[in-house]
Amino acid sequence: MEPSLPMAARKCLGALCAALLILSAGAHAFSAPVTLMRTPNGGIQPQAAVDNHGVLHVIYYLGDPAHGNLFYVRKKLGADAPFSHPVRVNSVADSAIALGTIRGAQMAIGKDDSIHVVWNGSEKAPKGSGGTPMLYARLASASSAFTPERSLITWAGGLDGGGSVAADPRGNVYVVWHASAPGKDEASGGVYLARSGDDGRTFARETKINTRPTGQCGCCSMRAFVDSAGTLYILYRSAGGNFDRDTTLLASRDGGASFASSMLSPWRLGACPMSSFSLAEGPGGVIGAWETADQVYRAPLSRSAVMIQAATAPAGSGKRKYPTLVSNKKGKSMLAWVEGAGWERGGALAWQVYGPAGQPEGPAGRANGVPVWSFVTAVARDDGSFLLIY
Repeated sequence: MEPSLPMAARKCLGALCAALLILSAGAHAFSAPVTLMRTPNGGIQPQAAVDNHGVLHVIYYLGDPAHGNLFYVRKKLGADAPFSHPVRVNSVADSAIALGTIRGAQMAIGKDDSIHVVWNGSEKAPKGSGGTPMLYARLASASSAFTPERSLITWAGGLDGGGSVAADPRGNVYVVWHASAPGKDEASGGVYLARSGDDGRTFARETKINTRPTGQCGCCSMRAFVDSAGTLYILYRSAGGNFDRDTTLLASRDGGASFASSMLSPWRLGACPMSSFSLAEGPGGVIGAWETADQVYRAPLSRSAVMIQAATAPAGSGKRKYPTLVSNKKGKSMLAWVEGAGWERGGALAWQVYGPAGQPEGPAGRANGVPVWSFVTAVARDDGSFLLIY
């Protein structure tokens, strides 16, 4: 019989074993402090954001990929507690869609931590002007339920790829989408913006905002973002001549009244890649991420919508899609993406942490398990580490 150990000794031994397990997790456990979390309640297509009070807000999709529902949960970031009880975002049952991966919901935090959500309507959603509706719902900070969704399309119909939403603490909310008129091709399409100055209670009639005739890649999604200075950024894919599917940036410093346009990355392709974009802000400014030719790229962007550093891609190869960016208070950032995904096929999540100067820190991480029609989302903690939800 082995000699027994005093309780204090057994506790010390357990702590030592735990420390050894952390050390054995790999070198990137320290150079890339990243924690993985499954999407709450078995959902897919998570979107996450943290408000100024350290509360983590998450939306996700459940149901048939062609017609399902969106749910919202929250919790204090870092707290050892479960998420709140799920609240359904869409008041019309099964009015959301996950099919194709890039038509799902997007979320933004606005004035007084209000939550703003947009999504493409499914075939079970009430049809708005021009066919598929661009649906919007809002959760006020003092409310327990979202407002009934409504379509913001009044005339610019022909929605296909997913739209986006951005909001700021001053009560401005921006909803963007791209569409082509019935019977027209992608080369004639445009980017449209509906603006609210009262935290989403009312919206002005949409206006076309792409200043150059770039066209728009019909079934790619978009990304909108407002930085701390109030500059509005919008990333989308063009379709000039139905072949020039370039990553294009629109930026406005006057609340969406006017926009400067920049082509960030060319891609000559005679088909829609069903791609997505990401934007994030850190101490060094705004960073953008996109997909070109089965690779994901990141680059700092200036407030005047001009690239200030060449785009870079993570080391390695293979088909990469759905980039997600996040930056922390220490100036570090993380780019995450999905590898091996395709139509009706899930994939693996991967990530790379970057230092304040944009240099990779440690090797890239990778883990299997991204579900079909899904992707990853990420937030930064106050201690400088990152949380990846998939």
